[in-house]
Amino acid sequence: MAQSVGVIDPAVLDRLSNLEFVARKAVEGFMAGHHRTPHRGSSVEFAQHRPYAAGDELRKIDWKVFARSDRLVVKEYVEETNLSLNILLDASESMAYGSLNWNKLDYARWCAASLAHLVLGQRDTVGLIVFDEDWRDKVPPGNGARQEVAVFGVLAAAQPTGKTAIGGALNQLGPRLKQRGITAIFSDFFEDPETIMDGIKRLLHEGHEPILFQILDPEELEFNFDHLVKLEGLEDAGKRKIDPRAIREAYIEEITAHNRELARAAAALNVDCIQARTDEPLDAVISTYLTHRAARARGGGRRS
Repeated sequence: MAQSVGVIDPAVLDRLSNLEFVARKAVEGFMAGHHRTPHRGSSVEFAQHRPYAAGDELRKIDWKVFARSDRLVVKEYVEETNLSLNILLDASESMAYGSLNWNKLDYARWCAASLAHLVLGQRDTVGLIVFDEDWRDKVPPGNGARQEVAVFGVLAAAQPTGKTAIGGALNQLGPRLKQRGITAIFSDFFEDPETIMDGIKRLLHEGHEPILFQILDPEELEFNFDHLVKLEGLEDAGKRKIDPRAIREAYIEEITAHNRELARAAAALNVDCIQARTDEPLDAVISTYLTHRAARARGGGRRS
């Protein structure tokens, strides 16, 4: 398994139950491995002063105010105060699958918690919706320590139930997301890509900037079973015993075609689709978000 220096390993995460600790370690590990992070705004449009806090960059301090009042305050700009991250977490039954000591929903909640911790640490806004066929739980957009507690509480309580209907759910959720911004969607996206893209188009129409994080277990990609297995549909009552060696080639061809079509359809809409395996560190998720954050800070909104 490829390992990025300083990024918390899923095998370590499995022994942890505290989402705040998981998120903090993942974000701190990622930042430690990068000399420069692109999450700060660069606008010259001044917004406000706020009191200096430990960890703030010294270059942000307004030394003129300090000279006049002996108070340390930090200058904030428009991009540093108006970013909103919407987290959409698919908690349908298909997310219950896991060949490791954790399932796809566990991994997705670690990713979501890490992004929430990062964004709230920058004093930006985070909202959360947990969905299956429709939305189930919601934390309205907000910021601050209480918001993190609320987001982590809902993430920790999410259970994989209900059928998958990603496209339909996104069509319903698009108008309900009142704060436009980056919208991180965590799902296995096991649905017809065209149907999914109908929901993505609705988000784009409503002014959001979607990023698709496709959460997959390694066995879903490799199908490395070497003995008779009983396959049980997570969202129906069907059960079947099979010899996996007899269908492995066809299975690999089918899932590869599905993932390729999903990525192609997303790219056609200028939407990033990031595949995240549950046996890998969380750095791809954090890095992708920061790239979008930097693009918005440069005044680009959605990338063209």
